[in-house]
Amino acid sequence: MPLKFELCPGRMIGGSNPCFIIAEIGQNHQGDIEIAKKMIKMAKDCGADCAKFQKSELEHKFNKRALERLYTSKNSWGRTYGDHKRHLEFSHEQYRELQKYAEEVGIFFTASGMDEMAVEFLDEINVPFFKVGSGDTNNFPYLKTTAEKGRPMLVSSGMQSMETMRRVYQTVKEHNPNFAILQCTSAYPLEAEDVNLRVLAEYQKEFPDIPIGYSGHESGISITLAAVAMGAKVVERHVTLDKTWKGSDHEASLVPSELTELVRSIRLVERAMGTGIKTMLPCEKPCHDKLGKSVVAKVKIPRGTVLTLDMLTVKVAEPMGVAAEDIFQLVGKTVTEDMEEDDSVLPEVVEGYCKKRKC
Repeated sequence: MPLKFELCPGRMIGGSNPCFIIAEIGQNHQGDIEIAKKMIKMAKDCGADCAKFQKSELEHKFNKRALERLYTSKNSWGRTYGDHKRHLEFSHEQYRELQKYAEEVGIFFTASGMDEMAVEFLDEINVPFFKVGSGDTNNFPYLKTTAEKGRPMLVSSGMQSMETMRRVYQTVKEHNPNFAILQCTSAYPLEAEDVNLRVLAEYQKEFPDIPIGYSGHESGISITLAAVAMGAKVVERHVTLDKTWKGSDHEASLVPSELTELVRSIRLVERAMGTGIKTMLPCEKPCHDKLGKSVVAKVKIPRGTVLTLDMLTVKVAEPMGVAAEDIFQLVGKTVTEDMEEDDSVLPEVVEGYCKKRKC
């Protein structure tokens, strides 16, 4: 059974616990704290478990040349890439304000720490868990430092190989048992043929003692639902208030109506997963009582006759007799009463017959 652990206060993941649903706001707030608050409220109203952002300390995430290069993309918020990222980056005080707002709304709040200093800040404000974005999954000093903090972790696996993910598992496991690995393909938007959901099953085989999840960038909700049906215990999807807004993530994000439907559909799929034990359920009894077949006499059978297969057939019968699947158990046994052709073969008239599940 996969490990289960407390990801957030009072909220377990793994095992038979409900899938944990993360609304990834990221930087789709356009650098506007009021929009960010609207998105937190939207995530709560749609039924998500957590509203998640992305936190960077830019001088620790990028070198000077990366920040100084000209950025002429249609999605740019500034002349240079540094200007662009500064526009989208909330201050420490703003993060505390958003965290307080999420608490008031009643939804868990966290962020991906995009560099080690960002992780230090998130640890300082006491987020319930750390999310490791795909860009840092092969950053082993970062992984070690983050794992040593002792908070639960979710680790996305975009752009990585299975060999790297084995190293990730070993590195984190050495310092922190409470983590999950999320299948992810880092493309925005993500085409179906690049999703590779079968990796979920491979992760479950490779890492049987941790929960496995899915971080998706595809359009729509169908693929994420399939991931849940395949055993994903955490799912993460980018969200937006408007897919036409400036920014590369909006196109691969869910609007409120889609997020609401995703949450509803995940909970429906979870109800449908059942126990894995195949048996006739109580809800099937009316159909069984109406259409279930049982054994009847194919010919007239006098009392004392030893039954052979050619004396018996299977029909919908009134009253119901010996269950159809037990017909071969009757062969060689003696009947204790006369039976007319087409009579139900009742258990009590067959000497030595033992009803299934009662002997």
